[in-house]
Amino acid sequence: MAWEWEVGESDGLGLDEPSYVGSPPLPPHGEFQSQFTDQSTFVLCGSRQAPPAHPWVRLPCSFSWDPSPSDWLSEPGPRHVIRSRPHCARSRAGSGEMGPTWAGRVLRAALSQAPRGRRAQSALAQLRGILEEELEGIRGAGTWKSERVITSRQGPRIHVDGVSGGILNFCANNYLGLSSHPEVIQAGLQALKEFGAGLSSVRFICGTQSIHKDLEAKIARFHQREDAILYPSCFDANAGLFEALLTPQDAVLSDELNHASIIDGIRLCKAHKYRYRHLDMADLEAKLQEAQKHRLRLVATDGAFSMDGDIAPLQEICHLASQYGALVFVDECHATGFLGATGRGTDELLGVMDQVTIINSTLGKALGGASGGYTTGPRALVSLLRQRARPYLFSNSLPPAVVGSASKALDLLMESNAIVQSMAAKTQRFRSKMEAAGFTISGANHPICPVMLGDARLASCMADDMLKRGIFVIGFSYPVVPKGKARIRVQISAVHSEEDIDRCVEAFVEVGRLHGALP
Repeated sequence: MAWEWEVGESDGLGLDEPSYVGSPPLPPHGEFQSQFTDQSTFVLCGSRQAPPAHPWVRLPCSFSWDPSPSDWLSEPGPRHVIRSRPHCARSRAGSGEMGPTWAGRVLRAALSQAPRGRRAQSALAQLRGILEEELEGIRGAGTWKSERVITSRQGPRIHVDGVSGGILNFCANNYLGLSSHPEVIQAGLQALKEFGAGLSSVRFICGTQSIHKDLEAKIARFHQREDAILYPSCFDANAGLFEALLTPQDAVLSDELNHASIIDGIRLCKAHKYRYRHLDMADLEAKLQEAQKHRLRLVATDGAFSMDGDIAPLQEICHLASQYGALVFVDECHATGFLGATGRGTDELLGVMDQVTIINSTLGKALGGASGGYTTGPRALVSLLRQRARPYLFSNSLPPAVVGSASKALDLLMESNAIVQSMAAKTQRFRSKMEAAGFTISGANHPICPVMLGDARLASCMADDMLKRGIFVIGFSYPVVPKGKARIRVQISAVHSEEDIDRCVEAFVEVGRLHGALP
């Protein structure tokens, strides 16, 4: 038979009444059980102890939470199963009816004796159900992101687990090809040997070595700023900056397509938040006018936008910032090392190095590709970040090998700009050939070359078929990019040859025709 229990209000629950529940006559022997109905029902099951002298039956006191009937029905022994909060219950089965207070006492008594282990297991089972539903939704939407396993060093040619032969890699942030540069590797090995594997400490306790201070000074010189501070990643640098710098008296104005780390960092601060349309200077000016009532105004933008390959109009941004008394912050992760005449970034490229107040960037892309991020700017700001930036205060120091590698990468970059100058020609070669074939390539003059496809499944399937042809690229879709804007992001490296680029274009044409992306 089925049992249903309605959730009701509870008042003054006690445990002094007998543990009886109302029921119609039970079967002559064996267990009785209930069926789940909805999220607002209590569900009971138990074993008959003895023929009752009246239509009330005593339930055993062995109870637990459980979200699924398959779990509790498969386990031996009587159990008391709850689907919602234990306020109280009223029987809807049989001729008898319990008062809410009395029934609540019964359920509270049952719960008080429920084994903790079973409740924990049931909570875990509920969590698994929720997670599987979410994961299935991702699979069904065609936005599942698989991780291909590389079995070699990073570089223009790699080996991938499960794929025979060498693969041309066109999706790494290894813009200058320094991830496996022999001098960069040797510098990392030397730092590992001399300074150890790690510090086992945050910076302000006992986690600062001479190489950390040397690298920070080198970064500041490279960007022509007063000081710099290292973080485990640029995500951490963005997470630490806004909260430490801005108060409820201030305002931050952010491009709507800024990187997720900038968005998350801004969310952490208590400043007033304004979002302007992507690269829309008229909208930025309107927001700056609206923000005049605040103490500080900080315009925050990516220098180069990683998903679209477009570059922020820093000349116009800096002009508006000067006009309305605002500061300018630029995230240079996809610009440091290769944009501008000497690789200083978009502020050098656009001639506004003296007008950008704060720069955040990474050591994990062009500058060796290992890990690490930084903020560089006014010395007083860096000093404040050392006191207040939570990712800096509560994260272990960068490992010596990472510091040594990044320092050598900066040395190579400052010694010669030849490798920087080779990027433009190779980028233009790929873009022009792909557009001639009929593809739409977003952005302009940046080694990030998004091949716009629109459909998430199409992007994923084409990327898989490119790998079969020896080209490693990845499809990007929501939530990494807006819905309907799926693409395959191609990234050109200084160490790609012209033959590599031509082979990549040929594979795109073949796969594009196969999937109907080209006529």
